[in-house]
Amino acid sequence: MIKINSAEILCVGTEILIGDIINTNAAYISKKFAELGINQYYQGVVGDNPARLERKINEALERCDLLVMTGGLGPTYDDLTKEVAAKCMNRGLTLHEPSLAKMKSFFAGRNIKMSENNVKQAYMPDGAIVFENNHGTAPGCAIEDSEHGKIIIMLPGPPNELVPMVDNSVVPYLTQFSECIFYSKNINIVGMGESTVESYLSDMMRNAENPTIAPYCKEGEVRLRVTAKVKTREEGEILCNATIEKIRATEVGAYIYGIDTDLETALINILRMYDKKIAAAESCTGGLISKRITDVSGASDVFDGSVVSYANDVKNKLLNVKPETLAQFGAVSEQTAAEMAEGVRKLMNADYGVSATGIAGPGGGTPEKPVGLVYIACASENGTVMRKLNLRGSREHIRHLTANYALSLAIERIRK
Repeated sequence: MIKINSAEILCVGTEILIGDIINTNAAYISKKFAELGINQYYQGVVGDNPARLERKINEALERCDLLVMTGGLGPTYDDLTKEVAAKCMNRGLTLHEPSLAKMKSFFAGRNIKMSENNVKQAYMPDGAIVFENNHGTAPGCAIEDSEHGKIIIMLPGPPNELVPMVDNSVVPYLTQFSECIFYSKNINIVGMGESTVESYLSDMMRNAENPTIAPYCKEGEVRLRVTAKVKTREEGEILCNATIEKIRATEVGAYIYGIDTDLETALINILRMYDKKIAAAESCTGGLISKRITDVSGASDVFDGSVVSYANDVKNKLLNVKPETLAQFGAVSEQTAAEMAEGVRKLMNADYGVSATGIAGPGGGTPEKPVGLVYIACASENGTVMRKLNLRGSREHIRHLTANYALSLAIERIRK
């Protein structure tokens, strides 16, 4: 059997090189490599040029045992991945009748006439293992060269075709070459910076062997990836869970909002758990908090609505923010944030009201209230808690961080 010591990814397409599309395929395949315990040291992108493509394939095969290629399997003249890869592996191309039949069925089911150049997609390298495409017309395939210990896998470029093909065909195919897997869980943390997290866990991180612990900084939050090298997922689950419980027992534990989740999903889950509802009152975030909540399927169970109160008049008339509060403290103040949260809670008859008001920039700041000054609040029958934030970055970044902190504050209050 071929032994895979290392793998590479080569994405084909001039549109990637010139920035017309973002290459999400490589990231997805890389994650699957990591899960399968397959080492990867290089990635590449090459345009639709047969000479350059041939050179990049041969260079990659000098370094790795497995080369996964994406793109260039279409019906047009510049889709040459199969032809060039077959040449590099000393294979011819033969019409694969099952793929042709599936392709004809694909077009017939959509009442579209199949053009003759589509037949090109049904030609496969001799001896290839064919991967069905249930979401498009271009099948994928694997070419094995046992003599030289090499494998080339070719996949369609569109992510909606590639992702299910990787999950349903490529991963099961590659499992036979893997002696172990890497099983990971992600600990989601908000309210504590990456350096602080690391300071509390530095000894644990340095001494960890299996599982390992690695920190990653996201926008406004920290992710700890706990990874175990194991033979089965069940073994990985046990090892990772034991490490997660050790981390929960440290100072970091109070800032963990979930495992393998995001803030909005964690909020929805905890509201469901306690059979509670929440409403939002937003100023500087302009509806972003509400959008993130409603991005989660089933949010209607716990979220009835929100008010985007950009203007002071709306804050007063809809949310019952007192005119004297606005006059004395201003729209960007903890007092206004508190009254917004309390007002939307009463307006929507919710258990919790969360609010945000601030200066996202780039204009509008003053020496007393600079860009990035934000106040958030969360109101319940047990009272209202306010937080002052001093944020930095672009307008988009400040709004994103504000939504993060508002969602986090809501989770914190519901837990208590």
